Amino acid sequence: MSRRRTRRLARFGAGLLSRRGLVRLAFTAGNGVRLLSTGADYFAALIARIDAAQVSVVLETYIFCDDAAGQPVSTALIRAAKRGVRVRIITDGLGTGRLPFFDEWLAAGVAHRVYNPHLFGRFGFSRTHRKIAVVDERFAFCGGINIVDDYDSNGVSLPFPRWDFAVELEGPVVAQVSAAFDIQWRRIESGHRPHPLEALRAGAWLPAWARGRRGASIPLGESAVAFVARDNLVNRRAIEKAYLVAIGRARREILVANPYFMPARKIRRALASAARRGVDVRLVVGRKEFVLLDYAVRYLYRTLLKAGVRIAEYEKTMLHGKVAVVDSNWATVGSSNLDALSLVLNNEANVVLVEHPEIALLREAMLAAFDEARPIDAARYAARPFFERAINGVAYVAYRAVMKLITVGGYD
Repeated sequence: MSRRRTRRLARFGAGLLSRRGLVRLAFTAGNGVRLLSTGADYFAALIARIDAAQVSVVLETYIFCDDAAGQPVSTALIRAAKRGVRVRIITDGLGTGRLPFFDEWLAAGVAHRVYNPHLFGRFGFSRTHRKIAVVDERFAFCGGINIVDDYDSNGVSLPFPRWDFAVELEGPVVAQVSAAFDIQWRRIESGHRPHPLEALRAGAWLPAWARGRRGASIPLGESAVAFVARDNLVNRRAIEKAYLVAIGRARREILVANPYFMPARKIRRALASAARRGVDVRLVVGRKEFVLLDYAVRYLYRTLLKAGVRIAEYEKTMLHGKVAVVDSNWATVGSSNLDALSLVLNNEANVVLVEHPEIALLREAMLAAFDEARPIDAARYAARPFFERAINGVAYVAYRAVMKLITVGGYD
């Protein structure tokens, strides 16, 4: 890479770190990152770390299934607990039903908490949609992969494994993931909503080397990693702002892949604006999971296509990854969809990478997915029948009304 190119990337990264809208992102250097591109890869890596654990294991997930994927993970957690490792698990009350595992965990000494056991509980309608794990305070995992068989979708067999990603982390950023889990554990255990100052004090739990310097610049050529935990206290817009800053500073290319693409106006306008200034903006959208959402998402295509955004609908298998790459040197991998539930209501967790080698692998996977997906032709889209256009409009209005209601006006 040329020196001029390296300087430009460094300035791009530094701008991301210093932007006032992202003051709660604590970037750290010296982190190891490994991209995991399927559930099979993720489960194998997770089980290997659990089996080697000596002190502690924590796991937080939206879905934990009693299937070919969940059983080996559960067995590894039980093995760890029986040899004296402190094991704590958080599952979501809606995403994970009552499982035989729960009794087995209790008998083995695994501590288990359920976030919001009912549809509407003490945390309102919010869910914990995070997929994180920490082992011995040395290794952490974050991504979009639930503990569920790669080939199963609500009882229907998929032709290919889910298109999804996670990252394995090592280094200072691990303490940030661990602190986020501890905050969540205390929220559930206390039986009441925490005071916002609890989240503000979270940084004090970290050792000095793990806190990261807010507003710090990236040394020339050095990669940086930040963990972003969205909650309903002080980090309500953290993930959305991370996207907005990266999109706003893009100069060459923006790649976004998301299964439920229904962001608020700010992100849609930012993508359209980037395309109009000459940035190659490509969007890969998941399909065929929620019929109403499929119709509503297409309502958004008009403005984006008109601005020059290239859109493709992925139907090879279930697209579940929530990832983005900007200018080949900024990326995010995590649990946050670009919709009202993830950006405004649920507890989510993403990792942001700047100038990290793994970004190239993610970019390649996203470009391949775009090529395999069905492109949306602007002319054919504009010429679709009136009845279809009407359904798209009604579906979008209905979705927006429901989301504004359950997010108490937070979704725009």
